[in-house]
Order: sequence, then C-alpha cells, then structure tokens
Amino acid sequence: MVYASDKRLETSDINMQIIDLSLPIDDTLVETHDAKIDRISHAEGVEHFNWVVMHKRPGGQEAFDRGERVATKDEIPDGEMLSLEIVHSSVHMGTHVDAPFHYGSTCEGKPAKQIMDVPLEWCYGPGVRLDFTHLKYPDVITKKDVEAALKKINYKIKPMDIVLIWTGGDQLLGTDDYVNQYVGMLPDAVEYLLDQGVKMMGVDTIGLDRPCFNMFKEFLETKDKSKIWPSHFLGRRREFCHMERMGNLGAIPKPFGFTVSCLPVKVRGAGAGWCRAVAIVE
Repeated sequence: MVYASDKRLETSDINMQIIDLSLPIDDTLVETHDAKIDRISHAEGVEHFNWVVMHKRPGGQEAFDRGERVATKDEIPDGEMLSLEIVHSSVHMGTHVDAPFHYGSTCEGKPAKQIMDVPLEWCYGPGVRLDFTHLKYPDVITKKDVEAALKKINYKIKPMDIVLIWTGGDQLLGTDDYVNQYVGMLPDAVEYLLDQGVKMMGVDTIGLDRPCFNMFKEFLETKDKSKIWPSHFLGRRREFCHMERMGNLGAIPKPFGFTVSCLPVKVRGAGAGWCRAVAIVE
C-alpha cells in the first residue's frame, strides 16, 4: 500500500525535490482506535445545504422532513454543491507529531507542552536518516545500533537535527504486522539522541516503543514499571517530540544534507497533532 510520493520543483532559480514522508488518516485501516470519515458527495451536498439552511429556522426541520426545499438540484450550478468530509479520528492516526504532554502531565518538573506549545523551530531543520532496515521483528534499536548507523554514514549528530529512523515499517501498512510486528526503539537509543541536542525525531512505524501488545503482556505478568511505554515515558524527564507513522523514508536520496518540515496541526488541549512531513532536497 503506497501513499507517499515526491515532487520535483524546477525553475531558473529553484531546483529542489520535495519528498512526501507522510501517511494519511485512513478509515479503511482496522486498528485500536479506528478512524471514521463521513463523506458528503457533491450531489448529496444539495440535500445537506437544504438541511443546514432549513433546520435552523423555526419549524424548518419539520418542513424539511415533509419534503420542502429552499433550493432544488436544478437551481444549483451543475446540480452539485461543495463536497464535505467529517473526520472522526484520534490525533495519533496518520503521520503525526507527539508532544511532551502525550508522555505525561509534567516534563522536567514543569507542565508538559501540548501540541500548540511545541516550538516551530523544533519542526523545521536539518534532517538525518539512520538506516535500520536490516533489523527485523523482534529486534529493537539500541544505543549501540544508533552509534553504528552514524558511523556507517560518517556523521555526528548536531543540536536540533531532526533524526529519522528508517526501518521500512511503513511497507507493512494495512497488515496485522504493521500494528504487532515492527522494530521499536529502546530508551537508551532515544536518550542518546537527546544527549546530542535532538528535539525532534521520527519513526516509520506505528509507535516509538516496542509493539504495544507485547509490552502490555509483559507488564501485566510482572507489574514491572519499566516494561510499559519506557521510551515514551522517558519524555517525562527529558523534553522532546517525535513523529510516528512516517513513510517513504527510503526515497530520500542521501542520509543527511536535506531539510525536514513537520509542522503539526494546532489541536487545542491535545498531546499530538497531524502533520504533513516532507524532506526538502536542494
């Protein structure tokens, strides 16, 4: 299932490639928190227009139910109104940015930043792609794996780099394995990146941690607090954001020397926001 794409913009002054790293909010996927999208077509929009106008008037709903209309299809240009989609979705569907508030109510002893509070400077900057496509479930990404990936490309992380974790997990989208069998990150790998000054990172899997149902099973069997969301809960003492459900990371033509833009949608009082993440290669 392929969603992401790239587009090259060329003028006399511009020669850049914009690579889409985002997956959509998709109501065909069966997941823990399914999305639902109500779609009102152009033709159905005529009836919807009548209802919107009439039901606000005294007795209007009753008149509408009797079949009365303020405008007929023949009176509307081409017999069509505007399309309308109403999305019922978790803020964690599709490609999105998780804010510190998602991890806990406080971060570093202060109220945690909600998605509207995340500095935009964290969401636009130099990108670095680390290749972990050789790892397969139930493998996990450790600090040593991150160090090896950096050594392979001869790169040293700089403060405010946006680090993209490439596992190829997006290729499993639409299957049970996408939810249950992907390569997650251990806290020591995340903390290593934070120690280098990273504030934003991204994964092409459904989650930052190991597959959640494995974690849930181990936690419930042992009640060991370290077994439940350890990489997320790290965000209660170290401030950072991360993107989940990225795609198309393999289309970036080089491991660094590109720019990432992942500006999140402002959702009031929320711990995450959808984003259209892209890599800009000049």
